[in-house]
Amino acid sequence: MPTYRDEAVVLRTHKLGEADRIVTFLSRYHGQVRAVAKGVRRTASKFGARLEPFMVADVQFYEGRNLDTVSQVETLGSYGREIIEDYSAYTAATAMVETAERLTGEDSQPQQYLLLVGALRSLSNREHEPGLILDSYLLRALAIAGWAPNFFDCSRCGEPGPHEAFVLQVGGVVCRECRPAGAAVIDPLTAEHLGALLSGDWALLDSSPESIRSAASGIVAAYSQWHIERGLKSLQHVER
Repeated sequence: MPTYRDEAVVLRTHKLGEADRIVTFLSRYHGQVRAVAKGVRRTASKFGARLEPFMVADVQFYEGRNLDTVSQVETLGSYGREIIEDYSAYTAATAMVETAERLTGEDSQPQQYLLLVGALRSLSNREHEPGLILDSYLLRALAIAGWAPNFFDCSRCGEPGPHEAFVLQVGGVVCRECRPAGAAVIDPLTAEHLGALLSGDWALLDSSPESIRSAASGIVAAYSQWHIERGLKSLQHVER
């Protein structure tokens, strides 16, 4: 039976029978992988704890007709416990893995994989406020998927910014001439914060006031829900 090995992060798990689980992974080079982990729900399982959501591992798989089978697991990043112990981090991580599952498929997605692993590591290490990590992850993941937002120049005519109106349908801010009725209005500081989320300017983000973070989060949530099919159910549980 053919085997292959890859780094992978656990997105979610489902019970199968009395002792097994079906695990959905995002791997570095094989895209999404659904595999059966046999016996992991038994207390004597040697790698059950390594296959919980948010864990990163080096996994060996046996190829199957419908589902692959996990044969070996070595932990690379043990992020699950630290994330689960903090509700804000847990809800942010849940939204991240749901996003990753929606934006990826069976094709190789190394950029999406590395982005998700980095975000989970940051949550686990308490490097920044969970809401900031989530918002930055969402914008970057959408940018990798081909929906990079624009928060400075006009998204329709290219008129140099900054501009105040944000239009989901065109993917960014627009000038007064291109502004349609009902467009959301964002102030320059919020636009700057959104740009920092996309670029990863953590010095600016960590010092931003709560009012700016809240306004930016609303834009990020709306933009994410617009582009991700069926929306993100987990976003409604995120603690802001």
